[in-house]
Amino acid sequence: MKLSILGARVIDPSSGLDQITDIHVEACKIVALGAAPAGFTAVETIDAQGLVAAPGLVDLNVALREPGYSRKGTIASETRAAAAGGVTSLCCPPKTKPVLDTSAVAELILDRAREAGNTKVFPIGALSKGLDGEQLAELVALRDAGCVAFGNGLESFRNTRTLCRALDYAATFDLTVIFNSQDHDLADGGLAHEGPTASFLGLPGIPETAETVALARDLLLVEQTGVRAHFSQLTSARGVALIAQAQARGLKVTADVALYQLILTDEALIDFSSLYHVQPPLRTRADRDGLRDAVKSGVVSAISSHHQPHERDAKLAPFGATEPGISSVELLLPLAMTLVEDGLLDLPTLLARLSAGPAEALRLPAGKLAVGGAADIVLFDPKASTVAGETWLSKGENCPFLGHSLPGVVRYTLVDGRISHQA
Repeated sequence: MKLSILGARVIDPSSGLDQITDIHVEACKIVALGAAPAGFTAVETIDAQGLVAAPGLVDLNVALREPGYSRKGTIASETRAAAAGGVTSLCCPPKTKPVLDTSAVAELILDRAREAGNTKVFPIGALSKGLDGEQLAELVALRDAGCVAFGNGLESFRNTRTLCRALDYAATFDLTVIFNSQDHDLADGGLAHEGPTASFLGLPGIPETAETVALARDLLLVEQTGVRAHFSQLTSARGVALIAQAQARGLKVTADVALYQLILTDEALIDFSSLYHVQPPLRTRADRDGLRDAVKSGVVSAISSHHQPHERDAKLAPFGATEPGISSVELLLPLAMTLVEDGLLDLPTLLARLSAGPAEALRLPAGKLAVGGAADIVLFDPKASTVAGETWLSKGENCPFLGHSLPGVVRYTLVDGRISHQA
């Protein structure tokens, strides 16, 4: 189908384009920016005056919960929610049931994602069998089945020699390894950031050093093995400082931060609301400011939702007995727009951290608007407001932002030139 998007403010961070112009789409591809090609006649047009057209957002961590946890979410429901948040490409972590450590599980996820057709899905394979940190998973077979990177989540390798061998193997095949750096022993049993808030509430703490000790070790191993590395879900100012130092030394490492870590602090726990129970935990205002500075400077090149939907019962127990995680991919763009509204980032920089940055970190074919490239586009109204939860597509309602008025409304999400979401 031939489609023309007319009069939008087109922002493509990867090329520096920022102007009011038209986009013309045919056969899943962008065929022109500006004037239509000779002989091109649109079958459908979208009047985009007053809207911003940007590359479809790329989210590096969206738990789809399928297979194995369909009471929390399904591939169909969570990709539909992602499209409503402006996402056209997403990565799903390996913590499924069974674990994403075989090509059969990867193929099942990809088949169901294609059937749903809401977003493009790129699986993250397990680095170790069963995520137990003992035996290496079949990384090459998983790569051939469609996995774009490998990680163990917060399930750490207890034996550093085993981890080092895994990184050596991954480096041999130029595979990307994702680190969620948290020292198991320092974090064990903790529920909140170790500080005044946790002490006041009587909650066992997780010190900042749980992140920085593990991060220092992991960076040294990356330097030794030469593996391609991405550090996910950073939470502390000292943590991003270690990443900055590594990048200054020439290590080609990238990093992302959960969007809610740029908005919330551990002070949100004061009423014991389990909606703010996340792992790794929310940290201090100083840590939040450090994360924001790292995003602004580009040390952290990707903002992700780290979407973890849960059934209602998972958040109804006393705080310590609830399951951690926030359902937020459906609000990715409006929540991120609060950073622009507060003057922390300009709009092109924000869109870079939501599209080109994450795509480059994991070498995904996404995150840019280019002639001949896939027509993965988000169209949004930056002057309108979204009332969070007014419509809700995710199966997980564990979101502390429900009821809030947020800046920006996603009007259209297009995947390969096909409208997958329309407000």
